[in-house]
Order: sequence, then structure tokens, then C-alpha cells
Amino acid sequence: MTVWCVVFNFGVLGPYFFEEDGVTVTANSDRYCAMLQNFFQPQLGKIFNDEHGADNVWFQQDGATAHTSRRSLSLLREMFPGHVISLRGDIGWPPCSPDLTPCDFFLWGYLKAKVYKQRPQTLEALKVAIRQEVAAITPEMILKVMDNYRERLHQCINIKGRHLSDVLFETR
Repeated sequence: MTVWCVVFNFGVLGPYFFEEDGVTVTANSDRYCAMLQNFFQPQLGKIFNDEHGADNVWFQQDGATAHTSRRSLSLLREMFPGHVISLRGDIGWPPCSPDLTPCDFFLWGYLKAKVYKQRPQTLEALKVAIRQEVAAITPEMILKVMDNYRERLHQCINIKGRHLSDVLFETR
């Protein structure tokens, strides 16, 4: 099953399950673009209104092929002009840096631990469990995640973008 979510300062959007006619599919460029247009973009309109404008929102993603196709990057640049952090984005994303993405250092591991405690026996039960656990993530938890994210970014800046393990090895 391929699941997509996004972590904002004030919550988690998703999950979105990549499926066609009730069958799980991989996220290729066409499916990713369809998700961006048919799921993500409408949700943005609900989230960002007069109170929470999208002017200062940055969109960060990893370098998966579906994410970095010309078409998907074009869509993202329309939604977040000048604010796309990605391989070939407005700001390049360093390769091999999952420790800097809230979805990778927090969300996926957290969901896996919570969901598999329930031992779902079917695909539908798995989807229900994922939805329940995403909905149970509190604003306080997200604040801690985002504070941790900012700290990780500052550490990366302080070591001039090098891998932390490389810096630790140099000091031994």
C-alpha cells in the first residue's frame, strides 16, 4: 500500500491511499499529479484561508521520481511559488537526508508502531487503523515535531550541510 501524508505546523493532512478501482497501486508521476490536483490542492483551500495564509508555506518532499517529474514540480511551483524544497526544486534538497523530513523522522515510524499494535488482518483494516492514528495526532505532538525539525535544520546549518555522522567521525 502506498500512503501519502503531509505534516504542517498545525496538523497532518491525509492519509491519501494510492488506489485505482479499489486496487492498491504505486505512486507514479501521473498518479502523484492527480493526487496533488484532486486531493491536496482542494485541502489546501480548506486549510489556508484568511487566518492561515499560504504565503509563507514551504512544500518539502524527497527526491522520489514521481515527486520530481517536470509535471509534478510544475504543479507544486504553481501551488507554492518559489517555495518548493525538493530535488530540482526552488531550494535543492540534500540527498540521503531523511533525518530532516518530519514525515521520515517522525510520522512513518510513529504510524507503523501504532498501527501494527492493532494487528490489522485486512487491507481495509490497515487503512482504518492508519486513518485513526493520523486523526489521533495532537496539535501538541505536532508542535514538538516541528520544534525538533527546526533544531535538526539548525544543526545541519551549523555543520555546513555535512552528514552529522561525518562530523562525529572527524572529531574522534
